[in-house]
Amino acid sequence: MNHPLRKRVLFVCVENSNRSQMAEAFARLHGGDRIEAHSAGSRPSGRINPKAVRFMAELGYDLSTHRSKSLDDIAGIAFDAVVTMGCGDHCPWVPAKRREDWALPDPRDMDDDGYRAVRDEISARVKALLDTLAANEA
Repeated sequence: MNHPLRKRVLFVCVENSNRSQMAEAFARLHGGDRIEAHSAGSRPSGRINPKAVRFMAELGYDLSTHRSKSLDDIAGIAFDAVVTMGCGDHCPWVPAKRREDWALPDPRDMDDDGYRAVRDEISARVKALLDTLAANEA
């Protein structure tokens, strides 16, 4: 059940195996009890990319506990914010009070430094989003 002061956010990418999973993790890390974070994919791969697990573990977050989910798994949930991860036409419309598209490259085939750069960019963007959501409730 949603706590009345908790903001609900959803991060969407095609496979729900890299970017959206890391964004969900960062929302949990940075938002704590004030955020209810979800992620889903328009065509989920059914697994979390091992690189995402490895690079989030570097920051002390165990992404291996997550699972790749379909948008059908979150149907009927009202969101304060929905963020798509630059997946273009493959990201369906999900109702929300706030919508953003972060045109982030898919790090799946990047080298380690490139993957970390995308991970760190996601972290910074999640922090900014959470700050904006908190400011809007004041």
